[in-house]
Amino acid sequence: MQPNPDPELLHVLYLITLVAVIVSSASGVLKAGFKKLDLFGVIMIAIATGLGGGSLRDMLLDRDVFWIANQTFFFASLLSAIFIFITARLIAIPPRFFLVPDAAGLAAFAVAGTLVSLMSDAPWLVASFMGVMTGIMGGIFRDILCNEQPIVFQSPLYATVSWGGSLLFIGLMQLDISITASALIAGFAIFISRMLALRYNIVLPKFRFKE
Repeated sequence: MQPNPDPELLHVLYLITLVAVIVSSASGVLKAGFKKLDLFGVIMIAIATGLGGGSLRDMLLDRDVFWIANQTFFFASLLSAIFIFITARLIAIPPRFFLVPDAAGLAAFAVAGTLVSLMSDAPWLVASFMGVMTGIMGGIFRDILCNEQPIVFQSPLYATVSWGGSLLFIGLMQLDISITASALIAGFAIFISRMLALRYNIVLPKFRFKE
């Protein structure tokens, strides 16, 4: 399936991607902030978090990298970083609060990545995995730059809910539900599932050797 890139679809994709960049960049700032990095370090990690996953997706799909083609996304990441940097000096923020914008970014980028891949005529299963990769890679870049093991490899249901939401998004569009409604339903499903997994520590079985 290849969605017709009409003005409505492109507008929905633009808004989803913009939200994803802003909230993901914010999660990067908060994570970097607890490492006591300076302004430049915080901005670099915010940009890597907010733009990294989509950049890798576009390179694999042989598309123009989204934030180079439209610099609005770069400025949104930069301004989000500066805003959170200043706000954190005025408001007390709990150490784990970064997981909230991280979950929002995961949801928005998963939907955006899936949609972009479908528009690039990727098969539906590949498109769903591209959605996962778009959603998780920014967080992986963030955690590696912060010298930590990426939370995607150890945190309650992360990539799993992203992949489930991406498949849900494709399924809803196959049922002729509008792009906007499909994106909202799938995005909220990913976000809520991630929050519930964190709240109740829902995890996949871990690898272990027979003793």
